[in-house]
Amino acid sequence: MKKLLSIIMISLLLASMLLVSACSRYPILPEVKKGEVLDLKRFNSLSEIEDAFEEARSSNQPSMIDRIGMFAESATMAKSLDATTAAPQTGTVNDASAGGAPDYSETNVQVQGVDEADIVKTDGKYIYTLSGTTLNIVEAYPADEVELLSSLEFDNFYPTEFFINGDRLIIFGSANLRPEPIIVENDETIVDSEYYRNTNFLEARIYDVSDREDPELVKTVDVEGSYVSSRMIDDYVYYAVSTHPYGDHFIPLMRESVNEDSNIKITDIAEPNEIGYFQPILAESFISIIALSVDETQNINKEVIVGSASNMFVSLDNMFIVQSRYGWYGSGNDNKQETNIYKLELNAGEIEYKASGVVPGAILNQFSMDEYDNNFRIATTVSGYSNNVDTSYNNMYVLDEDLEIIGEVEDIAPGESIYSVRFMGKRAYMVTFKHVDPLFVIDLSDPENPKILGKLKIPGYSDYLHPYDETHLIGIGKEVDASIDADKIHTEGAVYYTAIQGVKLAVFDVSDVSNPIEMYKEVIGDRGTESEAAQNHKAFLFDKARELLVIPITVAELKSGQSKSSQGEYTFQGAYVYNLNLEDGFDLRGRVSHIEDNSTYAKSGYRLGDYNDHVRRSLFIDDILYTISNNKIKLNDLGDLEELNAVKLENSEGNRYPERYY
Repeated sequence: MKKLLSIIMISLLLASMLLVSACSRYPILPEVKKGEVLDLKRFNSLSEIEDAFEEARSSNQPSMIDRIGMFAESATMAKSLDATTAAPQTGTVNDASAGGAPDYSETNVQVQGVDEADIVKTDGKYIYTLSGTTLNIVEAYPADEVELLSSLEFDNFYPTEFFINGDRLIIFGSANLRPEPIIVENDETIVDSEYYRNTNFLEARIYDVSDREDPELVKTVDVEGSYVSSRMIDDYVYYAVSTHPYGDHFIPLMRESVNEDSNIKITDIAEPNEIGYFQPILAESFISIIALSVDETQNINKEVIVGSASNMFVSLDNMFIVQSRYGWYGSGNDNKQETNIYKLELNAGEIEYKASGVVPGAILNQFSMDEYDNNFRIATTVSGYSNNVDTSYNNMYVLDEDLEIIGEVEDIAPGESIYSVRFMGKRAYMVTFKHVDPLFVIDLSDPENPKILGKLKIPGYSDYLHPYDETHLIGIGKEVDASIDADKIHTEGAVYYTAIQGVKLAVFDVSDVSNPIEMYKEVIGDRGTESEAAQNHKAFLFDKARELLVIPITVAELKSGQSKSSQGEYTFQGAYVYNLNLEDGFDLRGRVSHIEDNSTYAKSGYRLGDYNDHVRRSLFIDDILYTISNNKIKLNDLGDLEELNAVKLENSEGNRYPERYY
């Protein structure tokens, strides 16, 4: 249903744009050849920056293209907000047994050694969790000593996610700052002392949590703009901020303050001659890449480039910032879609620009990208529709360390779109969908000659692929019954949206690359059943050694006599806990819910009780399963799921969340 609504929104948006096209100039994507390597240049003055943005604005080119691109990417991301990469992860355990500490699960990340921010973290002793806009710190282990130690509420700061690194907690959020007046350290900029500005900043805060009962703010870094994404490698956090120029002031603003001193001057983030660009100049916004040490006494490093950013992939050595761009219908390049790629080397807090390139098509998400043996791999979809036929197709490209294309497989699964990608060393696995679920096995062992080794077509699709081991994958997505409302299909080769049924779990055997098979399948609920783990890999908990799989899920089930095309009525929200191995497949151990009275489901097919009681994450410490909602943390024995304890969390959002959840 989310995907259908997203598609409808995009269609309406595009239609409204076409209505005014007769009196507006069609934006044209700058001509960039496939695989072209772009050299980074630097501006000489502020006036050069102003001229670049003014030229872009007068052509009406970048802002409209980005707007279409933003909605098109949101529809694609509705299919899957994430899926996983690099070397296979056979578990998520931090093995601290040598020091006598318990084992515990960590955030499910894309690349081992590259941490990702989330709303829940643990260090094996404490659990840190965002409940709405409140940060709670809980002493979580052992089970009989569980206790809420502190709850931090924020003023004019709206947190989104965070990292934990020893006694330092780094949290990101938005803040509205209103300097009175703005103070800009730039000889070429004159700012009226009566000028007021109220704008959004991405704020990174470092807290000292050595005293978990009394966290102390030790550093704040504010950068004008919006959050793209972040990663942490060792003791450095790297993150990207996208900034659209405001009014007549072009260069993004920033402020770096120590402790809670808010009287620090706001300055330009960089001098004009420090800001990079590429030809042709895509002057619609700025990308600021920041390196922040968890040691608050260290200075930050940064790189600022004129361009756009929608996602990133980060290896242990490099960051790849990407922006997918789209032509506008009727512009003469309406089927032109491309993804710009910027490569930056990361080294102990240092950031150095290395290369830039471009490939045809748009990416699904961060898992459409990967780095292996100094080569960058990327999977894209070129979307299209003509004469009642979906003309989309998919590509796999291999680029060298200078981001030149050295290998490619194009026109994969015509008429379908990518739903998930998983890179595993010398192979890639790609799921596309329109009518059935083709799982493609792609050989990347020869970077200059990638090729499809085999494919599996089965009903349904996988939004997220997770390695079980080197020759087996776990998929989570949706079951599809193509026979449902088949007479209502208006697009050749597609399925009607009511054909999409419950959540599907699968194990794929890819040991015979030419003949992948679906070993096991488990379908949960009926149409309307959803799992956040299908859309966000951080909600997916798997540990091979413990044969453990846990996913949060909202179950919808049909009543007797209801058609399979109907939306089911909600009957459960919580965590499904499975035993999973290659001998027996999926074996449901049990379910854990934070909603005490399930009769709330019976009142309305759309009522789910309080959203704040919805389980969103799970983790384990030793042999205890912890499930986390905004309102509480519940502890259950991993063996028999007996409830051991629970702790109530502070939640400043109260009941403001919607009761209907997709």
